[in-house]
Amino acid sequence: AIARILRTGAKLLLLDEPTEGLAPVIVERIGQIIQLLRQRGYTILLVEQNFRFVSRLVDRSYVMEHGRIVDEFDQNGLLTQADRVKAYLGI
Repeated sequence: AIARILRTGAKLLLLDEPTEGLAPVIVERIGQIIQLLRQRGYTILLVEQNFRFVSRLVDRSYVMEHGRIVDEFDQNGLLTQADRVKAYLGI
């Protein structure tokens, strides 16, 4: 599906839970592809609950509740403030 979108010439990619239900090896490959797309100048809006996965891929992270942004983290904040993130996710 990602390849199909990229053939359109789009520079903005919206991904909603791309790792849900996938084997770890596939999740790793998707991470590599997202990183490559970032290096090529794509803008990516990624909705994901797996904060360990996204922490190495994003510049900023936002937490939304009921359609509103309630918190923001920089790239390192997801891991250094993991307890705060887990509280939002109910982990």
